[in-house]
Amino acid sequence: MHIDQLLSQIDSQNDNQAIQLSVTNDWAQGRTLFGGLSASLAYRAIENKLTAPRMLRSFNTSFIGPIYPDKDFTVEAEILREGRNATQAVARIIQDGNTAVMCQAAFGVGRASKIAVQDRRKHHMVAPSKANFIPQIPKVTPKFLRNIDLAKCDGGWPFTGRKSHHVGGWMRFKTPPAQLTNAHLIALIDAWPPTVLQMLRWPAPASTMSWNVEFIHPHRPMSPENWFAYQAHTRQAADGYGHTEADIYDSYGELVAISRQVVAVFD
Repeated sequence: MHIDQLLSQIDSQNDNQAIQLSVTNDWAQGRTLFGGLSASLAYRAIENKLTAPRMLRSFNTSFIGPIYPDKDFTVEAEILREGRNATQAVARIIQDGNTAVMCQAAFGVGRASKIAVQDRRKHHMVAPSKANFIPQIPKVTPKFLRNIDLAKCDGGWPFTGRKSHHVGGWMRFKTPPAQLTNAHLIALIDAWPPTVLQMLRWPAPASTMSWNVEFIHPHRPMSPENWFAYQAHTRQAADGYGHTEADIYDSYGELVAISRQVVAVFD
């Protein structure tokens, strides 16, 4: 099922009731749904609650429990405060009476300011002509990657015993969406495996506990067909937890988002 079909289910239930839907197994990540997709659906539910378009500045997600594929769940969204400049909202995904995902979004209008600091960091990766990632291996490669193209340029494959703990590459949807939105970008950014998994020599469970994405809005529009660059590194890892950061660039080399995660690894 294409991501546009899933997002349209959120749009078609845009009312004051909780949104109910289910997602097929081709978006699975182990026993649960792909976290980027569940966050994407929660964001779209929040966005549909806004009384006027607002620029997304920050989106924070806590992954509390699994969301099982092919089983109904509900998405509830609420605007906490909608002021003149800033709007704060929350959403949660509930399955079998249990909260599985909690999200908080912060929106802010643009305004004139004397402060201007340009991001000077650049990547030097050449955009690929095709995907370059590990093939589908049962019980190892997440099924959701059938929907997303990844092309690794730097770093190691998961579970290959590398000493490195950084990842660089490109990403896009295998079948481009009709229009690229923040909801689509949220799903894309979470597609890469945690940076620390390449340090292990054999498969081990891992899950994201919390994830924050800060959005920068470049002047040039983003095309659904184009690749997005991804560069992630590990800030610190110990005691079964990894703290990672990533920069995401559009096809023009402009920074579009900054991602930060806390990952639990059960090795």
